[in-house]
Amino acid sequence: MTAIAFAPLHNLASELLPHALEPGEDGAHDLSHLQRVWHNVRTLHAEEGGDLEVLLAAVLLHDCVAVEKNSPLRSQASRLAAQKASTVLIAMDWPGAKITAVVHAIEAHSFSANIMPITLEAKIIQDADRLDSLGMLGVARTFYIAGRMGSALYDPLDPEAKERNYDDKRFCLDHFQTKLLHLADGFQTTTGQRLAQLRHERLKGFMELFKEEIGVC
Repeated sequence: MTAIAFAPLHNLASELLPHALEPGEDGAHDLSHLQRVWHNVRTLHAEEGGDLEVLLAAVLLHDCVAVEKNSPLRSQASRLAAQKASTVLIAMDWPGAKITAVVHAIEAHSFSANIMPITLEAKIIQDADRLDSLGMLGVARTFYIAGRMGSALYDPLDPEAKERNYDDKRFCLDHFQTKLLHLADGFQTTTGQRLAQLRHERLKGFMELFKEEIGVC
């Protein structure tokens, strides 16, 4: 893996990248995801501020423990990653206060963990990660994950779930209603809120086009 994409902290990235990802085949949580989240962080940091070293460490280690979306441990994934991150940073002799900041940012980034971000860095990490679940990237990652989990694209008998409960484990399209279309309401920073609304509109546009093409008026 290369540290070039994680400018301006190339040296720190080189130290942390070997710990960033467990071996696996999840293309929705891979090096490209880390690069995109870091890009989002840099955009947010330019307007919001924050400790860039803490932010980079949190980005690179926030998925350092792989837990599948359909695992019963999914809600614990961010805590498990935070524990591993703490061990890694202790071994690197990081100051205790910075380790605490990274741990909190990693724990709070997860939607399923339902932990409120307290620090500016945690708010930025949560926003940066969730931006990657919105817009066209959100669409691509959602259908990719659904394919890996064996989900159908949609329910052909009731695509909009008018006479059934949403079931995003069976139908990919349902995930837009159960999660994706609600994400923009929970952004923490002013910059994140603005960017989230742009990507939220793209999600809605995709939904309308998708429904048109499957014959749903």
